Amino acid sequence: MSGIYDFTAMSLAGEDMPLKRFEGQVLLIVNTASACGFTPQYRGLEALQKELGPRGFSVLGFPCNQFGKQEPGDAKAIEQFCDSNYAVTFPMFAKIEVNGDKAHPLFRYLKREKSGLLGSSIKWNFTKFLIDRSGQVVARHAPTTTPESLRKEIEALL
Repeated sequence: MSGIYDFTAMSLAGEDMPLKRFEGQVLLIVNTASACGFTPQYRGLEALQKELGPRGFSVLGFPCNQFGKQEPGDAKAIEQFCDSNYAVTFPMFAKIEVNGDKAHPLFRYLKREKSGLLGSSIKWNFTKFLIDRSGQVVARHAPTTTPESLRKEIEALL
């Protein structure tokens, strides 16, 4: 049976990053975009990272351009945007697809483990998957769910 740690994704810097590197941590995996109405959630995601990171938590950001073409930039543009606007310190990965035939295998797995309200497809940017320390997908949250509202759920897993 495959698990979250069996996957590898490319970092924004272009390096393969095995998710095994995050083994034993609580993770919040989010498909992100720089020009979305939900983009200010980067602020809340970064706050969670700073406050809970020392306890074994990490946000993993996966830019995606499939929804309204709201992530049009290349890796350098995404990195500059995240750094200059939100001082993002959590790991950001190369732009991926989350739905369709070209969906990243990680997101195929996440969707299989936790369907959304309207089925397995991801409906928009900033869909959030919460992963426990053993690598199990324990929750899926809609884009409208703010990072701040997840604090208690994350702390219960730490």
